[in-house]
Amino acid sequence: MIKRLCTALFVGLAFTISHAAAQLEVTLNPTNFEPTPVAIPTFEAIGVDPAIAEEISEIVRNDLLSTGLFTITPESAHIQKDVNIEVAPRFADWKIIKSDALVVGSVESVVRDGNELLRGSVRLWDVYGEELMRFEDESGRQVSGRRFLTNPEDLRRIAHKISDAIYTRLTGETGYFDTRIVYIAETGPKDRRTKRLAIMDADGANVQYLTSGRFTVLTPRFSPEAQQITYMSYENQMPRVYLYDLRRGRQEVLGNFQNMTFAPRFSRDGGSVLLTQATNGNSDIYIMDLQTRQSRRLTDHPAIDTSPSMSPDGREIVFNSDRGGSPQLYIMNTDGTPRTCPSGGRDVACRITFGAGRYSTPVWSPRGDLIAFTKQARGKFHIGVIGTDGDGERLLTEAYLDEGPDWSPNGRVITFFREAAPGASPGLWSVDLTGRNLRRLPTPTDASDPAWSPLLQ
Repeated sequence: MIKRLCTALFVGLAFTISHAAAQLEVTLNPTNFEPTPVAIPTFEAIGVDPAIAEEISEIVRNDLLSTGLFTITPESAHIQKDVNIEVAPRFADWKIIKSDALVVGSVESVVRDGNELLRGSVRLWDVYGEELMRFEDESGRQVSGRRFLTNPEDLRRIAHKISDAIYTRLTGETGYFDTRIVYIAETGPKDRRTKRLAIMDADGANVQYLTSGRFTVLTPRFSPEAQQITYMSYENQMPRVYLYDLRRGRQEVLGNFQNMTFAPRFSRDGGSVLLTQATNGNSDIYIMDLQTRQSRRLTDHPAIDTSPSMSPDGREIVFNSDRGGSPQLYIMNTDGTPRTCPSGGRDVACRITFGAGRYSTPVWSPRGDLIAFTKQARGKFHIGVIGTDGDGERLLTEAYLDEGPDWSPNGRVITFFREAAPGASPGLWSVDLTGRNLRRLPTPTDASDPAWSPLLQ
């Protein structure tokens, strides 16, 4: 049977297969973890260049391998060479090489409305259960696999969608491969850095530069539909928040604030942008409606309030403030009404961090249960997570400089940027909630300030 992982971090990851109405539970023990072996023979090419099928197969393998949850059984070890998506495999051959799951796929050329498209089909088998782990359509009816259509130039997307489907069936969680990451591409000497807005697929492919580098840009963030990016730019030598429309390739300044604005982030419905405005050395948080361009002040305090991030239900905002004497994390209601604080009493903003060190850049998890943050303590930087009530703080990383976390859309992986030593080049990294799958994300230049898109449509 396929092994599954289990701790408080990966709860409820169970599904039912038909052969014995039995539940297979993935359990993850960070101290004694064995990845699940998966076999992925090269997909069959039907009316297409075999190199296309090979490329899609390799992308799927790399996607699953990158999670740290799976190993890929090498094709040289495969005994059965004649797998076919329409025929059940010889399970005994896959048991011998100790593969728990088998992915069988095909790529073919189809014509729709006069357009040539690629169709990728995939079936996932539980080798030890000798039954297809069936997918369900929207009505709950069981079907024997998944099919995806795309333009030939988007073959990487069809591969990522296949990876997402496999990941979901094997873990019970939504996948995160068919996504993009926006970041700051950095080039040039340290004292004269060129910082451009860049975007790439989550695996580092298809890098595009969205701004010329004439003006420094920082802290990009996606809209919920992944069609707009908000960020800070020093255009005209004044820090201001901008919007970039990915469909039109155009940018515009957000609002007509007389003072500098920074640390933008979209509201969860995408209709507003949270940002910080500095006036006479004091910073407060505002929210601007993107339709009316009217803004509302959310905090009014002599301390520095910045880096707001909204909860998934839109009712609360976490932010960073030094109103307690050092930078710490606070939560307030979006409508400004008082709330009962975990430490007792009622206040407009409740402090949730009390550990030694300086906390910054909080980001609410898409699942709503955790907040990621940057922490500086004892000469090191960390990426950590904490419960929304202030309990259960855990530090996932440690380095000379780790900063700027953001969540994958399923709330299981965090991306951030790191400088390993003084003067070192910054790069993008990711880590899962156990802190165990730490890996560097490939970029053609130095990189910082990553943000993860939602799943693409």
